[in-house]
Amino acid sequence: MGAGRGRSRWVKIPRPLTFTEKIALTDDTPLIQEPRVWQDELWTARVIKNEDDDGWAVAMFKTGQVEPALIGPWTMGRDKKNPKPLDGNAFITLVKTAGEFVRRSEQQLHASLHQSLSVEGPAGRVTALLDIEPDDENPSATLSAQDEGGDLLAQWKVDPNFKFNRHTVQAWVDAGMKQPARAGQF
Repeated sequence: MGAGRGRSRWVKIPRPLTFTEKIALTDDTPLIQEPRVWQDELWTARVIKNEDDDGWAVAMFKTGQVEPALIGPWTMGRDKKNPKPLDGNAFITLVKTAGEFVRRSEQQLHASLHQSLSVEGPAGRVTALLDIEPDDENPSATLSAQDEGGDLLAQWKVDPNFKFNRHTVQAWVDAGMKQPARAGQF
């Protein structure tokens, strides 16, 4: 085998279309549907050389995005050197897979930014909510509590790294839902 096997190398991904090139795609311009590049109005699939081994990969780009939404292995052709060509059926499967991956990623991000827990309070069930606003320069978070009817009981600005778990929420409710002094401490 060749020298350098086992070392991780970057996969070279052909660049997606520029904004100007996308604008040039009008109803008069057909979409690309070639053995190594296949596209529709929302997605572009590009078969790329996998530099980590002798195989191939396919990168799925959502229109307007520079980074691929998903990169996965691609099948070798019959000659065992070149990739299997893309076709309509393979593209439909790739679009479905990439779309599901993007949806799951968005759902996971939403769940991490908007958390809720229910605990017992002095007057019944209390639902605590932590809503994080991600921002590269000034992230923030809001801790709030609602009763069983959805009425707001308390609301405070907290650090985005606030420890939000059953123990800290119960301690907060037991302390009268006062403004936390520091992240996760009452």
